[in-house]
Amino acid sequence: MTLTKSPKVHGGSAAGQPPDAEPDRPERARAPLARAAGLLASLLLLLVVLLLSLAFGARPLSLGDAWSGLVDSGSASWTVVHEMRLPRTLLGLLAGIALGLAGGVMQALTRNPLADPGLLGINAGAAAAVVTAISFFGVAGYTGYIGFAFLGAAAVSVLVYAVGGGRGATPARLALAGTALNAALVSYVSAVQLMDTASLDRMRFWQVGSLARAQDATVTSALPFIVVGALIALALARPLNALALGDDAARALGSRPTRTRVAAIVAITLLCGAATAACGPIVFVGLMVPHMVRALTGPDQRWMLPYCAVLSPVLLLAADILGRVLGRPSELQVGIVTVVLGGPFFLYFVRRRRVAQA
Repeated sequence: MTLTKSPKVHGGSAAGQPPDAEPDRPERARAPLARAAGLLASLLLLLVVLLLSLAFGARPLSLGDAWSGLVDSGSASWTVVHEMRLPRTLLGLLAGIALGLAGGVMQALTRNPLADPGLLGINAGAAAAVVTAISFFGVAGYTGYIGFAFLGAAAVSVLVYAVGGGRGATPARLALAGTALNAALVSYVSAVQLMDTASLDRMRFWQVGSLARAQDATVTSALPFIVVGALIALALARPLNALALGDDAARALGSRPTRTRVAAIVAITLLCGAATAACGPIVFVGLMVPHMVRALTGPDQRWMLPYCAVLSPVLLLAADILGRVLGRPSELQVGIVTVVLGGPFFLYFVRRRRVAQA
């Protein structure tokens, strides 16, 4: 009688566990550590870009002089750093956080990879409201713009969602509705400017998206709105993950889809309204960054949104620095630079087959 050895079971039990189940566990355990390490590296990159933003300008400073001007009141560069470059840098930081989070929340809420505050007309709605306030009501200054910007952003957010089909909206319908509204609002802004040349002079730098006129008052006025909007957006990470599974599955997981959608619209309105009132309509930041982040983190909003909040100001401030360097002795507005960078990215993304089939 010949005895045969029973085959060894590797990485599983006799209960039918797949052989490769065990080796996957360390990999899954390492994934959060890798994401956390990537987030830390992104924060360090942001600190470097913040320092570079303080150093570059019409009169370049070394990194040492920029740091000295930031912390030493007796430094020769103190006035340049604190009166000119620090407000601009802080406003770029806040606007980048706002646009990146707004783009991430919009893409998750609409399940539309092309969703962006600029492409869906949210920024154009805020801009149209601000232009109306300037031309017809004589409003001036950020504190005057902010209420109109919120009103315009909220109105367009609701209108795009309704025209796109509400709960039954598809990515294509939302993109078409946003594009149509964006075109109409841009035409309206141009018409108002042509009829009111005095307003045109006040609006021309703001309209293309700029950090050049940042002041301490602008930063302090925008800060509370962006902080509240960012906190709401970050708190929506789990509900948005549940909503991605569909309304019924979200309810089964304890989420409330209607409340999630309302909170998301509130967050988008606060973030886009505050950023647009302060800097003007800046496009493509909210489109590019979530896609780059998704390649690093996957679709989990608990990681995506914090990454967007860190890497979006990196992109915006880097574009602002590039505009200052390329445009010397003047500068290119940051809104122009983001369009130049974002246009090819958008065309490449649209041409990808899986997006065309979405």
